[in-house]
Amino acid sequence: MMSPSRSSGTWALVVASLLWGTTGTAASFLPGSVSPLAVGASTMMFGGILLFAISVKASLAAIRDAGSRRWLMVGAVGVFVYPLAFYSSMNLAGVAIGNVVSLGTGPVFAAVLEWVFERHRPSRRWAICTVGALAGILLLAWGTDRESGALSGLTGFGATAGLGLGLIAGLAYALYTYSSSRAIRTGASSRAVMGGMFGLGAVALAPVLITFGGPLLQSGPSISIAVYLAVGPMFIAYVLFGIGMRTLRSSTATSITLLEPVVATVLAVMIVGERLYAGGWVGLALILVSVSALVTARQTRWG
Repeated sequence: MMSPSRSSGTWALVVASLLWGTTGTAASFLPGSVSPLAVGASTMMFGGILLFAISVKASLAAIRDAGSRRWLMVGAVGVFVYPLAFYSSMNLAGVAIGNVVSLGTGPVFAAVLEWVFERHRPSRRWAICTVGALAGILLLAWGTDRESGALSGLTGFGATAGLGLGLIAGLAYALYTYSSSRAIRTGASSRAVMGGMFGLGAVALAPVLITFGGPLLQSGPSISIAVYLAVGPMFIAYVLFGIGMRTLRSSTATSITLLEPVVATVLAVMIVGERLYAGGWVGLALILVSVSALVTARQTRWG
């Protein structure tokens, strides 16, 4: 059985994944005139400001500390790139596919980072569960109706670019996840790390929002959606994310958050109107089984 602290960290990531899974559906209700770059920048920038605001002193201390600062700066690069690539991927390839590719590749990139920087080899259980989840993701991707918008024109430039941006988002996600775990291991608190990393990312995203954010502020509904994305899937979810990163490796954390594409796909089918064939539902089930096996596994402590 997992210790109480690891169990709470695991379930914090599960709840965070549920919140993250709502982002694509919420963003789909924004007017077509709103750029995905504006959506991504506003979500991470305002969410980052909130994360920094709840731990100003600790975040500044983490930024000043040489040991944690380098990881916060590396992570901030991921924080900057991720929302721009992620929301653009969903805009081009559809809510389901954008989520599937962006989040599905995260565990692989995270494991590569751990191997490159720490020579840490993933456990057999992690490998089996992640391969199972990735197989489910492939089934999910190809089980989505090509004519409903999710895979429309998959061979065209737009959808291909969407898939490529999803891969970039996956790498950026793994980068800030891994960097946050390394910064926490220097002795900084999770709140300090989240506040410092996302605060730095918010500064970098401000020019993007200034450039592209005009249409986002032109109506009450658009502002309401932007507020929800910044507070729910960003601020609250990343507070929970920080709790999870106290006790879990980045490769394990990113594997658990493969629940997000499941939530995103179900919402895309139920609300947005994207359709799923039998293979897609089998893929959803395979992801849930694989992640459940990983969630309930005994975690090896790292220092």
